[in-house]
Amino acid sequence: DASAGAPGAAQEASAREAAPGAQEAPAAEAAPRTEADPAGEADPAAQSASFRGRFGRWRRSPRTARGVGIGTTVLAGALLFLALLVPNRLERLGPESFLRLPAEGVLLAGLLLVLPPRARRVTAIVSGALLGLLTLLKFLDMGFYSVLARPFDLILDWVLFDDAAEFVRESFGRTGEVLALAGVVAGALAVLVLMTLAMVRVSEVMAGHRQVAARTTLILGTAWMTCVTLGVQITGVPLAAKANAELVGNRVDQVRAGLRDGRVFARQAAVDAFATTPPDRLLTGLRGKDVLFTFIESYGRVAIDDPAMAPQMDAALQQGTDSLKAAGFDARSAWLKSPVTGAGSWLAHSTFLSGLWIKNQQRYRSLTTSDRATLGSYFRKTGAWRTVGIVPGVRRAWPEGRFFALDRVYDSERLGYRGPYFSWTPVPDQFSLEAFQRLEYGKKNRDPIMAEIILASSHNPWSPVARMIDWDDLGDGSVFNRIKKEGTDPKEVWQDSARVRTEYRKAVTYSVRSVTEWLRRYGTDDTVLVLLGDHQPVPTVTAGSTSKDVPVTVVARDPKVLDRIAGWNWSPGLKPAENAPTWGMNTFRDRFMTAYGPRGR
Repeated sequence: DASAGAPGAAQEASAREAAPGAQEAPAAEAAPRTEADPAGEADPAAQSASFRGRFGRWRRSPRTARGVGIGTTVLAGALLFLALLVPNRLERLGPESFLRLPAEGVLLAGLLLVLPPRARRVTAIVSGALLGLLTLLKFLDMGFYSVLARPFDLILDWVLFDDAAEFVRESFGRTGEVLALAGVVAGALAVLVLMTLAMVRVSEVMAGHRQVAARTTLILGTAWMTCVTLGVQITGVPLAAKANAELVGNRVDQVRAGLRDGRVFARQAAVDAFATTPPDRLLTGLRGKDVLFTFIESYGRVAIDDPAMAPQMDAALQQGTDSLKAAGFDARSAWLKSPVTGAGSWLAHSTFLSGLWIKNQQRYRSLTTSDRATLGSYFRKTGAWRTVGIVPGVRRAWPEGRFFALDRVYDSERLGYRGPYFSWTPVPDQFSLEAFQRLEYGKKNRDPIMAEIILASSHNPWSPVARMIDWDDLGDGSVFNRIKKEGTDPKEVWQDSARVRTEYRKAVTYSVRSVTEWLRRYGTDDTVLVLLGDHQPVPTVTAGSTSKDVPVTVVARDPKVLDRIAGWNWSPGLKPAENAPTWGMNTFRDRFMTAYGPRGR
């Protein structure tokens, strides 16, 4: 019978009958209570047991479950640690950045330890999500510093994502744009979800080992204060970090400044020294002249000052100066400080033409929807000039052309170009200038022209780059198909910063040569050229320089034109001297109009 097969069973049954309450004891002994916090929460071992219960395949492998639990906790802690210490600039992303004690982590650990269970879980979820958002902000900063040499603006920069998407589409096609967008969205969601889960996991482990966690937090807090007091550093980096608090504080100030900026700009835009000047007293010193305001994309001071580029640029500028002098032209050069660097050409163009500091997209929109007069407006107001825009970088509707007072705008579709794009650049500069000659400048019996010419061949990524050919061979641009095939591959170029800088220098040299050869070929006694860069190139080229200076040059054959700006003390030739005057780009409009107005005689 049963008692024979299981010795002692009868005795156990009798014992249970004699003491009914004793039947609970074996269950308690089979699952002894582990250490729990005062609120009665189970420790990680109990959680692992529950985890195994939900996933039956691990029932028979407690070591695997325990290993997974420990591994998950370690990964969660490492993720939070990296998020707290990762910098917001790529050049600061080194081992020393992660050999620090984050004050925010110590304070958050202390807070989680003192909160009751429900409040602790809510706090863990919220703080994890916020840390995820802060991490995404750091990633955005990395990108903005890499391209624009400044951090992301939480108020004013969202509109730039549309321009970024367009750049990707033009460089890599619609498929590349979709894949890039999908990758960005998936990556952002992954950061938010993983950071939140990691914070919840770590908070639960801390609660399960409250005494150890409290002692560790106290030790780390004491160590942080000691390092601050003694100024302890590792390779020049403070061991005690509070970078996240400083980053948040800076962004709060940035947001406040962004919200105020609209009112500040409105006050500035209301002041215009020439608003009431009669048309017959505007630009009297240039009557009968063709005035060409020509921008070279990304032509910054680095192209002239950097030792790796200076010899070749010096040779190109000297050759241009000599060839123009042989044709009877003279030049004066200096520096302008652009409101942007790396990108944002339209902000620089509008700053130069409007006389206002257009440093962000909010100001640009406010400007282009206002009645502020630009250089083009004043030339048109006189009735003595036809105003023309050569804008090969424009590939869609450009209503701003009306604001800049251009009677006729020639975009990439209206220049007659049938050749290939050179990466982002729709039309090579030499062709754009020849098209200007064919469509406007070379016409007989025309009125004087004021032209705004935007040359785009030196636009990032500078690969492949067009090269100069015989002007008579340009045709419809089909000849550039062969030239593009002979060029470099941007994917290969951008693997080496030295090659990027070399290709950048070649692109700028090509743009400068296009202008100087065009001027020598077609310029007359009545031609006045104002040549300038719009902004410095990306930090990959500037190598960390914070300068926003760009060259600016006035070229004319008529000596009276340059005599009017003799008081500016600009350098002779196409190359500005190192100590040549440096003006804010927004000051040029009024100084130019004063020099060539009645009082400038």
